[in-house]
Amino acid sequence: MGRGRAKAKQTKVARELKYSSPNTDYDALQRELAGGPSSGVSAPPAAAPDDDTDEYDDDRWSTAR
Repeated sequence: MGRGRAKAKQTKVARELKYSSPNTDYDALQRELAGGPSSGVSAPPAAAPDDDTDEYDDDRWSTAR
């Protein structure tokens, strides 16, 4: 019980997302897809390579110890 208010809110949000028409900046989208100069938004930093965790994970699940 008590789920009615949460479900009503989810329904409202879903309906707004479905029927709204956001203003899309197609020029910015084209620049982003073409790899053009960014407008101050930077890409997330590259992930550092994993150390040696793979071999430890494999050893943990191996049956021959």
